Amino acid sequence: MRNQIEYEVFGDYALFTDPLMKLGGEKMTTQIPSYSALKGITESIYWKPSIIWVIDEVRVMKPIRMESKGVRPIEMSGGNTLANYSYLRNVKYQVRAHFIFNENRPDLQVDFDEHKHHNIAKRCVEKGGRRDIFLGTRECQGYVMPCVFGEGDGFYDKIDEMHFGTMVHGINYPDETGRSMLETRLWQPKMTYGKIQFIRPEECTLVRPLYEMEAKSFQIGQSMQSVADLYDELEGGE
Repeated sequence: MRNQIEYEVFGDYALFTDPLMKLGGEKMTTQIPSYSALKGITESIYWKPSIIWVIDEVRVMKPIRMESKGVRPIEMSGGNTLANYSYLRNVKYQVRAHFIFNENRPDLQVDFDEHKHHNIAKRCVEKGGRRDIFLGTRECQGYVMPCVFGEGDGFYDKIDEMHFGTMVHGINYPDETGRSMLETRLWQPKMTYGKIQFIRPEECTLVRPLYEMEAKSFQIGQSMQSVADLYDELEGGE
């Protein structure tokens, strides 16, 4: 597929917070990363407002194991209390994603350069990303390296099906939907022989509105750097 990247992301711990279990200040991870969590990781590798990353599929390479820890989160009102967080331990995923242009931002059409975006994205994968990688939350550091999706042995390669019930697919933001509304999407993922193929955001039938929100404004040369300037900067740094 055009504009596609493939990478491996791994870390000692991950916490993809399940909002349904976020009660009393405690956090419980989902068994697998959501579409939005992987999109956030991909955007940390490379992103611009003129493109939208689409997560095609993820491959779970290591067994799903959880570990609970007692932590003392700092409260806004001061002080802290003991809370129980449940993390995924020793995780590794292979991810395949591609980008499309954000047609809801006609003001950024000058930045719609497919070749330069793709070359920069591949370069950023090789370098481990442009920004720090976090596996769901800031205390869970992640690391990225290029891979060939499907290569190597995965723990669930011989298991035909695993179901995970209803879980969050992701968030609809106004600058990507054209609607002045923040929305959450739900779906029912299924893992087949270690791989989860994601449906597209617009294919989610369970969508719940959260609150009204306006798209953020970007201006090339002021609040964002053009892809042409970034490409020249990176090529000049060889």
